Amino acid sequence: MAKTGATVEVTVGLSSCGIAAGAADVFSAFQREFKEKGVDARLRRTGCVGMCYREPIVDVVTSGGAKYTYGELTADRVGRVVEEHVVGGKPVDEWLVRAEGRELPDETYYDQQVRLVLRNAGVIDPESIDEYIDAGGYEALTKVIKEMSPDDVIEELKASGLRGRGGAGFPTGIKWDLAKKAPGEMKYVIVNADEGDPGAFMDRSILEGDPHSVLEGLAIAAYTIGAQEGYFYVRAEYPLAIKRLRIAIEDATERGFVGENILGSGFSFKVHIKEGAGAFVCGEETALIASIEGQRGMPRLRPPYPAVKGLWAKPTNNNNVETYANIPWIISNGAAAYAAYGTESSKGTKVFALAGKITRGGLVEVPMGLTIRQVIDEVGGGVPEGRSFKAVQLGGPSGGCVPVEFMDIPIDYESITKTGAIMGSGGMVVMDDSTCMVDIARFFLHFTQDESCGKCTFCRVGTKRMLEILERITAGEGREGDIELLEELGEKIISSSLCGLGQSAPNPVLTTIKYFRDEYEAHINEKRCPALSCKALITYDIDPDKCIGCTVCAKKCPVGAITGERKEAHTIDQDLCTKCDACRQACKFDAVTVR
Repeated sequence: MAKTGATVEVTVGLSSCGIAAGAADVFSAFQREFKEKGVDARLRRTGCVGMCYREPIVDVVTSGGAKYTYGELTADRVGRVVEEHVVGGKPVDEWLVRAEGRELPDETYYDQQVRLVLRNAGVIDPESIDEYIDAGGYEALTKVIKEMSPDDVIEELKASGLRGRGGAGFPTGIKWDLAKKAPGEMKYVIVNADEGDPGAFMDRSILEGDPHSVLEGLAIAAYTIGAQEGYFYVRAEYPLAIKRLRIAIEDATERGFVGENILGSGFSFKVHIKEGAGAFVCGEETALIASIEGQRGMPRLRPPYPAVKGLWAKPTNNNNVETYANIPWIISNGAAAYAAYGTESSKGTKVFALAGKITRGGLVEVPMGLTIRQVIDEVGGGVPEGRSFKAVQLGGPSGGCVPVEFMDIPIDYESITKTGAIMGSGGMVVMDDSTCMVDIARFFLHFTQDESCGKCTFCRVGTKRMLEILERITAGEGREGDIELLEELGEKIISSSLCGLGQSAPNPVLTTIKYFRDEYEAHINEKRCPALSCKALITYDIDPDKCIGCTVCAKKCPVGAITGERKEAHTIDQDLCTKCDACRQACKFDAVTVR
């Protein structure tokens, strides 16, 4: 006879973050335990709930509706959870991270969040159209087709204040209106899911956790502007997102939400998936369009804009994943409900990927207008203990470094732009006092220089020259006038490049010079890295007064640079030392020093 305890459902987070942490093994372990013990409980998959720092994550829901969330649940812990909680009805307290009626530290992770875009992520099975429909899915599309004209939709979006979440922040209603009014019988809509920023995973998580919401938003856009075909442009490095998107398109076609004669209205809409090869420049819409057409992904001069002459020279609307995911919620709940969140000029919510030196890294959605401090400290838990916050990179390689003195500015398009950074698509890379700002500028510029398509001379050659200067500086070979040369080159690249990649590539360099000029000067004039990060400018030593000769550091050194007798002070051969930091991390007596 099957065991029927107090639990009716167990849900395992199976997005890329969870799978990478071992969630697939956890899911299989639950399957085995249920079968072997004859447990009568439903086992489900879901997407990322946002707490990536706690993966693998498992929800146990009781027959009374109470939900208990386990974090970092490994396969070898599943047996105890099944026996004690699923069957026995007693939660395993030491592994809980959230539970109704209990005060647990991770509860505050959601206190400041408002989940509109992420409303279904971590809640429904992303591969089940029935669960999406049960959650209100395709009600907005039905409403639009049966009750609203294209002009009604556009006016609703204008009233909502929704701005494009891909980075530029252009008003969505105006953008759709331009495409709708553009002459032409054949039109297209595109989802830009070419998420290329280091540290960004918003688009991937949305597509993996709730693909139907983006598909529904795309179908509404097609109806509104009069498009017959649509494309998801997804980088091939997102295989799980692509898999779930294909399932969503197939199921939605079978149910009549896309395809021929949608809901008997006479409106037909066909959807394709184009897998991108991972070129960062293809995040720029004209380069993306060229890639869909089978050409090399390179931007073209605008105007004409894609709304007038886009894919195959036809009027085309292009928005990113997050923008489309907002659309069904706005249509279902009304423009006023959406505009109630945010600031006067930046309405609604914004999804951010918290990464870097932060305690609770993951995916969050907060109302526009929250301060950087609130997102980093209250939502993200601040930087790890023992370190202090130094800066945050907003907008990825195209953005800029915002220092600690701007922690209390509100997160909206205009306020972020004033700092020299940009909102971008939502990457938020946190840096603590161990981060060298010169090296971080070198890192981001290396990325954009490598990703330049080469069409513009200033972008192709100028970023190369800037990178060479930064590499010299971090190698201890900086020269007088390097800072001024970086500034001059940066301004010329911005003013002379064709697309957003070149126009924003110098931002990380210019903002770090603006706010951390003293670090550049220390590297150049004193041949010193204040953050003790640049290997060419630091030296490892062992303090003879603190070293007890335990030999642990010598055993950890991968190149044999540390010598000394047991119970006697050790020394480091500077010619052999690779400055890997293994010795300092291994020493329990703080005898290894870095200067």
